[in-house]
Amino acid sequence: MQAFSTRSAILPIAIAALVAACGGSGSEPGTATLTAARQDSNVRAAQASTWNSVKFGGGGYVTGLIYHPTSPNVLYARTDVGGAYRWNQAASSWTPITDGVGFGAGQGDHCIESMAVDTNNDQKLYMVAGCSGKGRLYISNDRGTNWTSVPVPFVVKGNDAGRAIGERLKVDPNNSQWMFYASRQDGLYESWDGGQNWTQRTGLSSTHLTSSAIGVEHLVFEAPTTGGTTGTWIAYAAVAPDYANAAGLTSTLYVTGDGGGSWTPVAVPSAVAGYHIPHMVRSADGYYYVVFNKDAGPGAGGTSYLYKFGGNSHGGTWTLLNTTANTWGGYGGVSVHGTGATTRIALSVSGTWGDWAGQHMMKLSDDNGATWREIVSQKPHTPAGNEYWGWLDDVEIDPNNRDHIMYVFGGGIWETTNASAATPSWTMKVNNLEETVTMAIVTPPAGASYQLINSAGDVGTWVQTDLATKATRGPATGWSNGNSADMAWSDSQYIAVAGADHSGGFGFSSGDGGSTWTKFASLPAGAATNTSNASNIVVTARNKAVFAPADSVPSYTTDNGAHWTATNLPALAPVSGFPRSYKLAADRKNPNKVYAYDSGGAWWGTPGKVYVSTDGGHTFTLSQGSVSANLRANPFGVTTMTVNPNAEGDIWLADGNTVYHSTDSGATWTKINNFASIWGTHDTWSYPDVQGASFVTLGKAAAGAPYSAAVYVVGVINGQWGVWQSDNAGSTWTRFNDDNHQFGGIGAIAGDWNTYGRLYIAGGARGIQYAN
Repeated sequence: MQAFSTRSAILPIAIAALVAACGGSGSEPGTATLTAARQDSNVRAAQASTWNSVKFGGGGYVTGLIYHPTSPNVLYARTDVGGAYRWNQAASSWTPITDGVGFGAGQGDHCIESMAVDTNNDQKLYMVAGCSGKGRLYISNDRGTNWTSVPVPFVVKGNDAGRAIGERLKVDPNNSQWMFYASRQDGLYESWDGGQNWTQRTGLSSTHLTSSAIGVEHLVFEAPTTGGTTGTWIAYAAVAPDYANAAGLTSTLYVTGDGGGSWTPVAVPSAVAGYHIPHMVRSADGYYYVVFNKDAGPGAGGTSYLYKFGGNSHGGTWTLLNTTANTWGGYGGVSVHGTGATTRIALSVSGTWGDWAGQHMMKLSDDNGATWREIVSQKPHTPAGNEYWGWLDDVEIDPNNRDHIMYVFGGGIWETTNASAATPSWTMKVNNLEETVTMAIVTPPAGASYQLINSAGDVGTWVQTDLATKATRGPATGWSNGNSADMAWSDSQYIAVAGADHSGGFGFSSGDGGSTWTKFASLPAGAATNTSNASNIVVTARNKAVFAPADSVPSYTTDNGAHWTATNLPALAPVSGFPRSYKLAADRKNPNKVYAYDSGGAWWGTPGKVYVSTDGGHTFTLSQGSVSANLRANPFGVTTMTVNPNAEGDIWLADGNTVYHSTDSGATWTKINNFASIWGTHDTWSYPDVQGASFVTLGKAAAGAPYSAAVYVVGVINGQWGVWQSDNAGSTWTRFNDDNHQFGGIGAIAGDWNTYGRLYIAGGARGIQYAN
C-alpha cells in the first residue's frame, strides 16, 4: 500500500491467521475443500452463484500488469494479497480469476508472485502463487476461467519485499513447454514439461538461502519471434545482491547461450555494481532497457539509473539514458514501444510521496532516451482527491496502442489514453478490482440510513450508503486501519469506530450516520499502543461503548470517549505473537447486557470462555456454562461471537472448530454438531488444515421461518468447506456459496437485516462481496 502500509502486519492477523489455521504455509490443502458437498438430510444444494462487489475501487497494491504481446486487450493484473484479474474490454472492468476452485480455505494462494502468458496461445495463462512456504503453479487453458495446479519445489512469497520486481515466471516464446522460474531462495528453476516438474539450474548456482530474500529477480529471453518447437537458447537473468553475495556470483546480471546449462556474468557499469534490477525489457530491435536501483521496493528509494544495453547477444555497450541521484525516489518500472530513434520509453519513479512542481513520477521519452518529460506530476487525475504517487513499481505501454499507458501504485492502477498530449489525462482503471483487506463488517438494523460499515486495513473505516458507489462517509483518517465499528441498535445514527494510524490507536464517533465525526477525547488503557486488528468496540447506547484494545483490559465510556473506566475482565496477554483480545457483543434487546468472549489466544492456549455483564459492560461474570461447554482454544482471527437482535440473550459463537448456541445469555450452551475441522496431517492438539467453524453471523429471517434470524457460518460440514445457511436455528443447513466463489478464504462476514438472504463477506483481500 502507500504511506501507511499495513499489508505485512494485516495478513498474519486478519487473513493469514485463517490461512495458517488452515495449513496454508506450503502444506497440501485438504482435498475436501475442493469437492462437491456430500448430501444428507441436513445438507441441500448450493444456492448463491452470483456475487457482486461492494464498490470501493482498488484499495490495494497491484504488483504487475501482464499483456499478451500480440492479442489486443488481453491483459492481466496481479496483486500482493488480493489474487489476480483479467481485463474485460467489452465491459470496461476487471474480472477476478482467483475466486474459485483452488483458492478457498486452506491454501492462501491470493498472494500472486508472478504471471506469464503463452505468446503462441492467448488462451493459455500461468501463475505462481503463495504467501509463504512452497507455492503452487496454476495453469489455465481459458484465460483464467478454470485452473489446474501443481506444487512447486521453491519458496513463493507474493507479499514479500520486492514483490513488484520483474516477472519471475517466463515461458519460452519458441517452445511453451519450456519455462523458467527465478526463485527467492533457490536460484533458477527450469521445467521442460509445461510446469509439471521442475529442476534447479545449477549452472547459475545451487545455493539455498534459508531466510527471506529477493533471490534471482527475473529473466528475459532473447527471442524476437515466436513459434517453432526448439527452445530459445539465449537469455538474461537478473540476480539480486543478496543472492549474488551468498552464491559468490560476480555480477547481478548473467547470460546463457545454451538454454540455461551454463551462465556467464555480464559486466554492468561500475555505478550500479551491487544494485537491484527491478525491470528489464527488450525492444523489437534487440536492445535491452535495464533499470538499476539501490533498493528492492516496493516504493524503493534511489539512487537509480536507466541504461540501454546492446550491440550483440553476449555483450555490447551500456548507454546511460536517465538517472536520479536523490534517495527519496527510485526507478521502478520501464516499458518500451517501437524501435530506433523514435522508441518510446516510459519510466516510473517509485517511492514518491506528495506532488509538487518538479516532482517526477512518470518520465516519458519519444526519442529513445535523448530527451524526457514528466507526464504525471502536477497533471489532472480523476476521480479528484485520489493519490497517484507512491509505489509506482510497474509501468506498461499497450503493445497495440502507444498512447495507452498504465502504471500501478499502492491503491490500484492509473491509466492514460492520450500519452502524447502535452498534458495527458489520467483516470483510475479499477472498475471491479477490489483489493481492500476488510477486518470487520457490521450491518445496522432494518431501515437505517446506511447499508453497512466496513472496517478495513490501510483505507480505514467507511459507512456504505449505496453498495454500487464508493463510500464517502468516514472519519477521513487517510491511510489507516479500521479495526472495528458498531452502532447503537435503537439509535443507529450513533456509530463508534476503533482503528490505528502512524500515530497509534484512535477512536471516533458519529451522531448522524457517518456524515460528521468526532475524535474520542481520550482512549482507554492500551488502545494507543496495542493497535492490532484484534481490537474491537461495541455500542450499548448513544455515547456509551465498551472498547477492548488488543492485549489489554477492556474499558467502557458513558460520555462519548471523554473518559474511560477499566472493566473487571482479566487482562489478556498475546500468545506466541498472536494478538489477543475479547470479542465483544452487545445484546440488542437489552443493552445492559454485554458479552465478552476470550478465544484462548492460540491453538495451544487456554480453553475459550465467555463473560457476561448486566450493567452495560462495566462489570462481568464468568459464564460457567461456557467453561462446561469446553470451547476449543483458537486465535482471535478465526473465532466469532454474535447476537440475535430479535431475542434477548440469544448468542451464537464459532470457536474455530464448531458452533455453539445459547438462548439464556450464556448460562448454557448447545453445540451444533454439524461442523468439524479437517485435520489432514495435523494432530488434533495442533491446528487443522481447515477450521471447522470460524465465522458466524445472523441476518433477516425468511418469511414464515421457525427462527427469528437466518444463521450463516463459514466452516466445514461433511468435509466440505464453505458458507452455510440455516433458517431453523441450526437444525438443517444449506451451502450458500459454491466452488466458484471461495474468494481465497473468508475473513469477515455479516448478514443483512433489510433483505432475507443477503450476505456480505470479505474474502482474501478481495474487498466485500455480497449475494442474495
